Amino acid sequence: MKNPGYLLFLFALSGLYRPALAIDLQPGDIVAPPPNITAVTISYVNSQNNDLFRNGVNTGADPKLESNAVFLRLTHTYTIGSLPAVTYLQTGTGTLSTDGSLAAFPGSKGMTDSGIVTAIWPYANQATRTYFGVAGYLYLPTGDYSNAKAFNLGSNRYAQALQMGYQRPISKNVDAAVAVDTTWFGANSACAAACLSNQNLQLTQKPLYTAQAGPIYRINQTYTVGATYVYVTGGETAWNGVERNNTLVTQRYFLSGVAHTRIGRFTVQYGNDITTMNGFMESNRLIVRYAKAF
Repeated sequence: MKNPGYLLFLFALSGLYRPALAIDLQPGDIVAPPPNITAVTISYVNSQNNDLFRNGVNTGADPKLESNAVFLRLTHTYTIGSLPAVTYLQTGTGTLSTDGSLAAFPGSKGMTDSGIVTAIWPYANQATRTYFGVAGYLYLPTGDYSNAKAFNLGSNRYAQALQMGYQRPISKNVDAAVAVDTTWFGANSACAAACLSNQNLQLTQKPLYTAQAGPIYRINQTYTVGATYVYVTGGETAWNGVERNNTLVTQRYFLSGVAHTRIGRFTVQYGNDITTMNGFMESNRLIVRYAKAF
């Protein structure tokens, strides 16, 4: 078994463990909502990472990282002029556990980073089921973070993202949805253990680019399913300005099922990474959501 110091060296070369910043859209997210609706959403997210890659090669380090988190989201819809719009606030709590070859490193427990999101639809045609929306995201460093830990729920930095999504029908019951987004990261000036240092270094990261696309099939008024392919690239990190040569290139997928019931909307999503160039490879991601409108 590789010693913990060597494992941390591999981990640092391949890039920091990144608490989920992916902006995965579920069926219906690109559809413009009616105004004056307030909703509460509770989500459970389980993520497992069991392999570590460096330049497309599995390091054989056998890491085991598992996160479990519960998120609370408050949403309100309205109009800006005549355009549909929505804003939501989200925060959460969770645990990040280490095992396998990373068992020597402490995990993390507490709050996650929080987010504020506003979306607007420059074009929304309900009659033709055609929508184009733009969303802005602001991530706040509210999550549990310690510079003495290599693995943290929080990132100790701000981040912003811009996303555009387009949806249109391709048959009577099937729509095609595509979305692209870019995430920009602020600096973390207190990166020590995760940056292989006994004193704080400044961690910076280049923008991360994501594209996703897939069909959405409306079975009936109650049930909808979808499949999504996601391509992610960018996000190279640097310590005190020295680049780490760890650009992220990941392909993954997820499947979604939505049930609109009289007591609220239930959503289940499952997926994992298909390929990963650098960093931890996610072997399983399960999301269960319940949303209730008032």
